[in-house]
Amino acid sequence: MAALVSSLGEQIREELSCSICLELFTSPKVLPCQHTFCQDCLRDHAEVRAPFQCPNCRQEVKLPPQGVAGLPDNKMAANMCELRLQNQATLSGETREQPQSGNRCCFHPSEEVRLYCKQCNIPVCNECLDEVHSDHRTISLKKASQERKAPVQALIAEGRNILEVYSGFLKSLREKEASLDEQKQETDNSIIQAFDQEVQKVTENKDHLLFEVEQTYKENKEVVEEERDRILADVSELSAACNRAEQEMELGGVKSLGQETILTELVGRYRGKATLNIVQTEPAVFLPIDTPVPVLGHVILPSLPNTISFGEMGSRNGQFNEPSGVAVSDEGEIFVADLRNQRIQVFTVQGTFVRQFSTIVPSEEKMNPQDVAMDGEGNLWVVGRAASAEFAVQYTILGRVLRKFDLQYTGCERGVAVDTRRNHILITQTLREGELLAFRPDGSIVGQKWMDWFISLFWGGQTENWIQLRRPTCITEDKEGNVLVSDFGSHRIYVYKDDGQFLFEFGGEGRGEGQLKHPRGICTDRAGNIIVADWGNWRVGMFDKTGKFLKHIATFMVKPVGVAIGPQGQLVVTDWPRNAVRIIMSY
Repeated sequence: MAALVSSLGEQIREELSCSICLELFTSPKVLPCQHTFCQDCLRDHAEVRAPFQCPNCRQEVKLPPQGVAGLPDNKMAANMCELRLQNQATLSGETREQPQSGNRCCFHPSEEVRLYCKQCNIPVCNECLDEVHSDHRTISLKKASQERKAPVQALIAEGRNILEVYSGFLKSLREKEASLDEQKQETDNSIIQAFDQEVQKVTENKDHLLFEVEQTYKENKEVVEEERDRILADVSELSAACNRAEQEMELGGVKSLGQETILTELVGRYRGKATLNIVQTEPAVFLPIDTPVPVLGHVILPSLPNTISFGEMGSRNGQFNEPSGVAVSDEGEIFVADLRNQRIQVFTVQGTFVRQFSTIVPSEEKMNPQDVAMDGEGNLWVVGRAASAEFAVQYTILGRVLRKFDLQYTGCERGVAVDTRRNHILITQTLREGELLAFRPDGSIVGQKWMDWFISLFWGGQTENWIQLRRPTCITEDKEGNVLVSDFGSHRIYVYKDDGQFLFEFGGEGRGEGQLKHPRGICTDRAGNIIVADWGNWRVGMFDKTGKFLKHIATFMVKPVGVAIGPQGQLVVTDWPRNAVRIIMSY
């Protein structure tokens, strides 16, 4: 039994430890991805990581205005940590109450209790005896404690048995988790081994199959983690109660007399819960990892577009660390914003590396480039963030800085486009609400005439045109001068004429045809069709110039970010999690 308690204690401590500092949680905060960390650990992490990402799964997290302190508390984890510390202190003797020479009566603090009233089931002092219990049957405290000892010990034993049931269930969950890990690894190895012997044209299918395995694995893993969290909460409560009862019975004080009532209720609650929900039923329904592994010589796979792919994780030429925005010049050079490497990389439309330059901000440090656009003179406009400042910088195509102007710090992603007819720089911005800003190249804001439709859009100048953007991310202009905006927050695309007249919107959250989920990059092709990086649905969609859905161009992406059209109609897409660029020659 001692070994079981020790094993449970170690397991509970592991579950209640921060994966950054490896200590028990202190002021635990939970991220949207459901991972929990100490508040101070997250604050330190946020100071060196922008944008802020979960240290475990790297999911990007938008911090509230209060910063890390504004994240929701993980109250269950905090309570379990507090119980854990209390139990440790009790067991080590730090908070154990020493036997007193006498126990004071709760009704008469100056008196010690000396007898136990069997009729009222309470300890009494002489004053109590005289006032209320004179005609009641009383016995000594020692005899009362002896009479209560047997039923309390029986409840403790039953509680320990229930803990053994929980322990067995946790062991089965661990075995299932290990089996899932092993099964995933074996499936991954089979897929990799098969595709490594295939020709280059089927390598994209390897990633596709691995993705399906990963998704099923994650779903199964989530089931295991949810079951484990539920069981650990029960274990913590019941274990703490049994430990307290055992210690009070050893002391034999007044508090020991109330343990029967406490344990009767608690053990009764978990008695049925343990046997019905754990022993007699399956704990969870696990999805099989049944992704078919191709047999060499008999591969039947869906056809892929005529695609050139290049890039991998790294900092050398041709490698990326979170590629984001992309632009293509009339001469056919592809400019990729390599965000974490703080540079722009340049390639041919055949995917050959040409050159790269660092995104230096005059009088500042290097900038993390978020988006890039070509202006009418063949120069680049790049928006991004350096430390706690944000900028728009104009570079030549060789990387020489021409000019820059400051932007209001938001901490959110920005998009940039150039109105080549007016030579205005259009930039998205998200503070409390979404905004669209228009600047002259010198950084001055465009006057009232140009801003009329932006003002009506956000401040209600024309009620019929007013639409509240939640988080505008990317922006572009079509050949007719219409402005198209992707709104990450509302899952929609908004289209306006250059005079501010609202034309239409399309999209809406979902996975069906014509629906979007957190759209990002947006561009138009030579026919006027609208191309959207459907980031949340892991695909690229195509709509006609009226917003009517036409087709999904690519469904083999993982969170596409930037899109641009080449001089011969090639579609260039940045595949952010894979640190790659895809050039779809025809679609």
